[in-house]
Amino acid sequence: MTQPEYENHIPVLKNEVLSLLNIKPSGVYADCTMGYGGHGRAILDKLNKDATYVGIDKDDYAISKSREWTSKYNSKIIVVKDDYKNFKYISQNLNIGAYDGILIDMGVSSVQLDDEARGFSYHNDGTLDMRMDTSSSFSAYDIVNYYDETELSKIIFKYGEEKHARKIARAICASRQNGHIETTLQLAEIIKNAYPAKERFAGKHPARKTFQAIRIMTNNELEGLSETVKDMADLLNIGGVLAVITFHSLEDRIIKEAFATLSAGCTCPKDFPICVCGARKDLKLLTKKPITASEDELNNNLRSRSAKLRAIIKTGY
Repeated sequence: MTQPEYENHIPVLKNEVLSLLNIKPSGVYADCTMGYGGHGRAILDKLNKDATYVGIDKDDYAISKSREWTSKYNSKIIVVKDDYKNFKYISQNLNIGAYDGILIDMGVSSVQLDDEARGFSYHNDGTLDMRMDTSSSFSAYDIVNYYDETELSKIIFKYGEEKHARKIARAICASRQNGHIETTLQLAEIIKNAYPAKERFAGKHPARKTFQAIRIMTNNELEGLSETVKDMADLLNIGGVLAVITFHSLEDRIIKEAFATLSAGCTCPKDFPICVCGARKDLKLLTKKPITASEDELNNNLRSRSAKLRAIIKTGY
């Protein structure tokens, strides 16, 4: 029997995540980017029949495959197709008032990257797509082919932190004069040729930052992230942990700042009758510095090299 492709997915920082979550066998846990069950199976392995696992994802394929890998567990399993940024409302609809642990793994899964048809990779030729929610009508194709040079440049600089954003945007728009840009390798080649010759083969692939930027824009990945983290922290039980894995500096900066604010205690002026800053006295950082992959993990899973794990706990005091 052929092994399902998601079985080959190696979750990053799995042991570190499990250690931070300190899983209670009968607890309530949310896996907000459930994907293909890499972390989910590790969590469920520690849960009993009285526990609740909520798996959230907006990827239709991941949702369909979840029926396979969750079938062997006897915990209460709830799978939700939605954006985890709607976590507050998802929890209300499920009538769940508090969680013992919440996990967000913000990376693109290896299954998504390896599927040429999804268009996430600049190494393989595929449709220029990049949608995590394939039911969405908006894709990377729309950004690349219809955004003007100024808009493209802003997106590539803001979300990719790409110093050659203007040159790349100009090259994309110039290429469109000869017809639409249809595939990932077509776009990657345009980006590579826009790079200064001496930088094209120095270090990482020239298309890396631009592809990141277009993917973030396509999926609206960073908008409202800080507010979502606050909503999640509000829904933790005492002793509950919120853990977040990020894969680039923009994500990590948002999480770092959100956690710092939440755990700082109230910063409102003393004459304010009620707190309006959102900071909590009962939240404590578990990770003053982000946890990164060990040398062993880096040797076994190159995609863990940029992963950073941060966590916060509700102390109750």
